[in-house]
Amino acid sequence: MNDPRTTPARPDLAAAHLRGQVEAASYVEGRAMTIARGRAALRHAPAQDALQEDELLFGEAFTVYDSKDGWAWGQSAVDGYVGYVHTFVCGDAIEPTHRVTALTTPLLTGPDVKRATRDLLPLNARVKVLESSKGFVRIAPDGFVFAGHIALLDVFAPDWVATAERFVGTAYVWGGKSHAGIDCSGLVQTALAAAGIASPRDTDQQETALGRPVPFAERRRGDLVFWDGHVGIMLDATRLLHANAFHMQVEIEPVEEAVARIAPVAGPVTSVKRL
Repeated sequence: MNDPRTTPARPDLAAAHLRGQVEAASYVEGRAMTIARGRAALRHAPAQDALQEDELLFGEAFTVYDSKDGWAWGQSAVDGYVGYVHTFVCGDAIEPTHRVTALTTPLLTGPDVKRATRDLLPLNARVKVLESSKGFVRIAPDGFVFAGHIALLDVFAPDWVATAERFVGTAYVWGGKSHAGIDCSGLVQTALAAAGIASPRDTDQQETALGRPVPFAERRRGDLVFWDGHVGIMLDATRLLHANAFHMQVEIEPVEEAVARIAPVAGPVTSVKRL
């Protein structure tokens, strides 16, 4: 059965490659585009107050299958999520050369810290470098970022758990995956991406796809602890790092306390997975 979260199909329209697999009134080839804003909410419906399912980042490839009334319906190339974004966040397709390694870096109008900031590009945003100037780089389609805040696409952070720790205190935002707001599975996906490890978007997908099971009693740094609808990262044998709605931010707490508090809401731990 096709997962609607990652299947570009509606009753009236579906991606051409799904012909014969799903029923739709028509099928279309998508248009390859790139997210041209620092962050873009991928929503469940074409409305500003619709549920944010995911967050797309600058430079992320996005295939658009339909565009109407200021909304584009399409699919992310990063995790396959399908939804709606404002059409103005979609730009021409580019081939990125680098990615952002800072939690956030300003996109400036010139190669100088005093120049105006056009946007803020989050960790894992992808950029195409056109030229270097005075410790900054000019990126496509235009604008400058600090050269010390980017790395080549094949250069990764050595410790993904340490990357996750950088988000401590970040606000909890459903569907978020940046320093402006992040949720539990977004934290895992974002930290792993910085280390060059691909991850699905949601907790149930991550629990199925990532790592191998280990006993809860044998947990250690880097293990993922799953509940029904929640995930956290072990910093060591006793401390859990997770974005959670109880604290409304990314927090570190004793894992036994988290287990006891979460149990009445989401039940017991369903698995511990080791990458």
